[in-house]
Amino acid sequence: MITAAKIIVVDNQIEPALKALKKQMQKDGLFQEMKRRVAYDKPSVKRKRKQAAARKKRRKAMRRVERDGE
Repeated sequence: MITAAKIIVVDNQIEPALKALKKQMQKDGLFQEMKRRVAYDKPSVKRKRKQAAARKKRRKAMRRVERDGE
């Protein structure tokens, strides 16, 4: 479930609020999700992307284990 981002604009300062909103959207992965939904991906492409994400996650976990073990 995606929660709504809430950015408070103080003293009509639009630029910092916009920057904070973009940063929050980037962190939540909204830009990546919008980009993914723009075009149709073949099932083989989806599978490859999912496998690549799993490899990246596994490598990151291994690095964390190595770092904590030392």
